[in-house]
Amino acid sequence: MTATVTARARGVRLTTELVTDADVFAGLAPAWGRLLGRCAAATPFQSHAWLHSWWLSYGRPGRLRLLLVRAGRDLVAAAPLTLVRRPLPALLPLGTGISDYADVLLDDADDGRAAGALTAALADAARTALVDFREVRPGGAVERVYDRWRGPRRTVPDSPCLELPALPMDGLIARLPSGKSGQRVRAKLRRLAALGVRRRTVGPQEVETALVRLLALHRLQWQGRGVTSEHLRPRFRAHLLRAVGPMVRSGNAVVTEFRIADEVVAVDLTLLSGGMAGGYLYGAHPGLRERRADVAVMLLDACAELAGGGHGTLSLLRGDEPYKHHWRPERVVNQRLLMARPHTAPLLTAALCGANARQRGREVRHRWRARGQG
Repeated sequence: MTATVTARARGVRLTTELVTDADVFAGLAPAWGRLLGRCAAATPFQSHAWLHSWWLSYGRPGRLRLLLVRAGRDLVAAAPLTLVRRPLPALLPLGTGISDYADVLLDDADDGRAAGALTAALADAARTALVDFREVRPGGAVERVYDRWRGPRRTVPDSPCLELPALPMDGLIARLPSGKSGQRVRAKLRRLAALGVRRRTVGPQEVETALVRLLALHRLQWQGRGVTSEHLRPRFRAHLLRAVGPMVRSGNAVVTEFRIADEVVAVDLTLLSGGMAGGYLYGAHPGLRERRADVAVMLLDACAELAGGGHGTLSLLRGDEPYKHHWRPERVVNQRLLMARPHTAPLLTAALCGANARQRGREVRHRWRARGQG
């Protein structure tokens, strides 16, 4: 099902369309890719391959809400959303749950009319639901929609992400707080070389095989310890196997194998966009640690090389784990943008109460951990 509204502004014909048909979504890949390339704020999590694959694994029939704005035949704005009923009626971005960043796509050349048309279409689509954009990276394109929203709205902090400048490994080592810290990292790099660790970029035809191995190693490395359970589920596996191949071909992903002799001991998936390189998921054999190989240094060395290809930020993505702070990253907090219509303002209030309760829970857990360490 699609619904279309047409507007004229300064002689340019803008067409706004609501798509609820998954087959229509599937056919948008070429136009979506062109728009992705014209949206500097976009991350790999806004690529068509990632979002459409997410829909196939996680979407619910009848819940697709895809908003499109065209100028003539050109796609100039898109908001990929899904309708949920619980815990509150809300429009959420596709990719929610397994994506580190959510956003809309807006053409960088837009003079404000496409953003205005997308905002109006979003208000119409929301009806009795809250618009809830989780995990928006500061500077995201959806901020241009938020600025134009005429109803109740609020911004609250979401997950922290840690970011490094896109420097080669020597540059990252130079940022460390002391010469001894740099010496330790260089010793770890020499240890990897002495073990004979070699890395190889996987070609598009080999991606599926490499990802199956990545997930097997990921399960093995976390055996008996806490792990993100979603990464072990069949729907997540199916999502990765569908999405990553096209992303490798389009330059939005790189899969790297690490070998000792003929044995694959680790596999890494790094996602790429014009302004960011981020290590998304990896699997490493526990035997690497038994050989005193520092897996974190090994992966960062590979990611730094990829980021050196013109990507402005080397992102450690979501999570504030202590080991990441060794590299002196910048702490960048994602934002949650909540937008309601006047008659759905109570939903906004309920969402804010829930967000505040979760924040208090995080603070309590942090204090208990600090007491335990003390």
